[in-house]
Amino acid sequence: MEQRFYLITGVMASGKSTTAQALAQALPRCVHLRGDLFRRMIVTGREEMADPPTEEALRQLHLRFRLAAQAARGYWEAGFSVVLQDNYYGPALEEMASLLRGIPLRLVVLCPSVETVRTREASRGKRGYVGFSLEALWHSFMRETPRAGLWLDNSHMTVEQAVKEILSRGEKSGPCV
Repeated sequence: MEQRFYLITGVMASGKSTTAQALAQALPRCVHLRGDLFRRMIVTGREEMADPPTEEALRQLHLRFRLAAQAARGYWEAGFSVVLQDNYYGPALEEMASLLRGIPLRLVVLCPSVETVRTREASRGKRGYVGFSLEALWHSFMRETPRAGLWLDNSHMTVEQAVKEILSRGEKSGPCV
């Protein structure tokens, strides 16, 4: 199988981590990178995102993007397929694509309904929507994120169905499918 690079995004609780892990497991010689890991590595001095974000929170966010892109590029150049997932909203998606220039990206945007995100957020062991309105962030994400790659409404899909759809549809683009 050819080497592949998937960039997966979506709002918090859209299924990114679970879907990315299952997708990576379906590919031979593959790495799953969670962009959020680079945020969590900051032990002291971490600034969490809020609405509105502080300058330091934005600086750390862009650092997180650069570090994730560097790690992903390193694995890619070593011959691994890569599944990189994080919250790339609006212009941040273009920033990541720019940092990964030269790598044939397969973009997947998970876009479950706001009701599905609300239900998933309530059942998670962690809280992602602190300092944000879930509905406002979901609407902003849907409005501001460039319409590129595969937009997948995984509201009523199992993880296995989502992975099968991602693998079968490849790089098709357009509105939520």
